Amino acid sequence: MTISTKAGRVLNATGNGALGPEGLPELEPVFDMTRDGIRRSVEESLKRLGMDRIDILYLHDPDMGGLEAEAVETAMPALIELRDQGVVRAVGAGMNEWQMLARFIRQFDMDIALLAGRYTLLDYGAHGEFMPLCLERGVKVAIGGPYNSGILARDLSGPVSFDYEPAPARLVQRARRLKSVCDSHGVDLRAAALQFVLAHPAVATVIPGASSVSELLQNVEMVGSVIPPELWDDLRAESLIPADAPTP
Repeated sequence: MTISTKAGRVLNATGNGALGPEGLPELEPVFDMTRDGIRRSVEESLKRLGMDRIDILYLHDPDMGGLEAEAVETAMPALIELRDQGVVRAVGAGMNEWQMLARFIRQFDMDIALLAGRYTLLDYGAHGEFMPLCLERGVKVAIGGPYNSGILARDLSGPVSFDYEPAPARLVQRARRLKSVCDSHGVDLRAAALQFVLAHPAVATVIPGASSVSELLQNVEMVGSVIPPELWDDLRAESLIPADAPTP
């Protein structure tokens, strides 16, 4: 079992005395990329987990709110310091854009990168530069959002989401083309989405998310289902995946 957590935000009491659903004081997350903020976040996580060490610590969303400078100057060095001290075994950063994540990899000795939504069956923008960089530097990749927040896992006849917003028509059309190829081979689109990202040699794990035990079990089933090689050939022929993209 591998335990990971994130730093870059702290939980502060709201100060209004309100209690949450479990009878505990209400807390609000606040960005804090300072060294003290990083250490506080980790210490509180360790306390909640009942552990004295974390396997993987990610810097969370430094691409939000204009926080890149603080992330570079104080936050990432604080993560590396915690790794050097043995508090965490591996460090990385997690964000929604590959360009900034690539800059972090070039600047810091990172072990792993969590990239959300930018190397998927629908959006493979990270394929040409970012993924080769990770292979070159020996940085493992955790792929978040392989379903692009729902569009690759929902009924495409109705409204669907992409990056947590209503999906634009061009992406819905592309997703339908992907599904049509999958249907012609008797393959679930979700299975193709998960197995596509896992086939890349830089990828260590994928985080599809689940809102129920049933969805969790479905994800496991999708990873293990058999996909004929011809499906990937057809996706390439339709220019729906890069010609040189690794596939199972």
